[in-house]
Amino acid sequence: MRFVVLLVTVLDILLGTGVAVGAQTSAPISLSEAIGRALRKNPSHEMAWADVALARISTRSARISLLPVLSFSEAASRGNDPVYVFGAKLRQQIFTQNDFVLDSLNRPPPLNNFTTRFAGNWTAFDSLHTQFEIRRADLRLKSSQAVATRSDQIIVYRTVAAYEAILFATREVDVLQHAVETATVSLTSSRTRVEAGLAIEADALTAAANLAERQQELIAAQGRVQIAWAELEAVIGEPVPENSRQAQAFTEQNFNLPPLSEAIDFAIKSRPDRQSLTLQREEQAASVHSASAAFGPQVNTYGSWEMDKPSFAGSGGNNWIAGVELRLDILPVAKRENLAAAKIDLQRADAAATAADQQIRLEVTRAYYEHKAAQQMLEGASESLRLMKDRYDAGLATMTELLRVEDVQRQSQTSYWQAVFRDVLTYANTRFAAGTLNQETAGELQ
Repeated sequence: MRFVVLLVTVLDILLGTGVAVGAQTSAPISLSEAIGRALRKNPSHEMAWADVALARISTRSARISLLPVLSFSEAASRGNDPVYVFGAKLRQQIFTQNDFVLDSLNRPPPLNNFTTRFAGNWTAFDSLHTQFEIRRADLRLKSSQAVATRSDQIIVYRTVAAYEAILFATREVDVLQHAVETATVSLTSSRTRVEAGLAIEADALTAAANLAERQQELIAAQGRVQIAWAELEAVIGEPVPENSRQAQAFTEQNFNLPPLSEAIDFAIKSRPDRQSLTLQREEQAASVHSASAAFGPQVNTYGSWEMDKPSFAGSGGNNWIAGVELRLDILPVAKRENLAAAKIDLQRADAAATAADQQIRLEVTRAYYEHKAAQQMLEGASESLRLMKDRYDAGLATMTELLRVEDVQRQSQTSYWQAVFRDVLTYANTRFAAGTLNQETAGELQ
């Protein structure tokens, strides 16, 4: 039996070597590559940065109010309305003494008028209302950029979670494949002992049931690998070809965390979504100033130049006009309501910032202690696995005893790799909660 188990172990090593050599023909996809593809292809990335592009257009639109409004028009008209004819002749500068005849004034013949007109107006002063609107647009742009950055961090975290799930699921398949091989050896050994009269038939039936259970677990684990790849494809935003469905090695790593208080303070100051709330609060403050400025006086300037002709190609008269207008709203009921609404929005922004600080403290604290727990679980799992190997290497456990505790060993190995998985994922979560998880910092997880 020792020879059979040794043969299976040698075959396992050879097969493992063969898989490794075969894998070299197709380079495994790295975590960094997966993140890069996700940030290029994930629809959430495109939508978030589309909002940034729209906000940038809004900033340019807000500045348009500083420019004068110029227009050009070309019009043609014909009619015998007395007022129209009288005014048109004056503008065409063809009015004569005969046009004062009452019959001509009351019943003039139809007249053509071709008008070429340039006009413009410009708000010279509006009590800084436009300047505050420009500031609001600029703050909105910065806020949308912070939101887009946080959206990218979410994509990175989802990619890390999916990638690490693939590594864990693959390791789980390896453990269960070894368990199936060992269960097969146990079944063969049991049948041999039954045939030799050294064991009863129930032993062989128990070994067969154990093998069937291990095979079912292996099939389920192989399915979880495929599901994990599908989750990674969903985050990346495109399928991963079958010949590229390989991931890097899954190994234990050591991560260092700053003190919890420092992590919380840093997260509140630097997390993009928290920065977005700060910018939104400043935007609402600018909105209050803008609504207040709307009560002030407004100075507008305007002017126009016009040419009127009896025919399109003919000659005629031209005139111009320019002026300045002072406007003051003496019954600003709607403006009062706008100001009240702006102040309420400012209060809401303050409350949102306070609530966000509390939520960030909770998220960082939870991620911090989850990672600490994962580190301790990993240390315990590593020690348990080491003791099992040491006992066997030292000859303190026979092969028969090792086969009896194979289920415990399998569970220990699964628990170990699960602890490795939780250690990496919880560390990524601490980075995500602190707002520092991105394509560069994710390199620590490889």
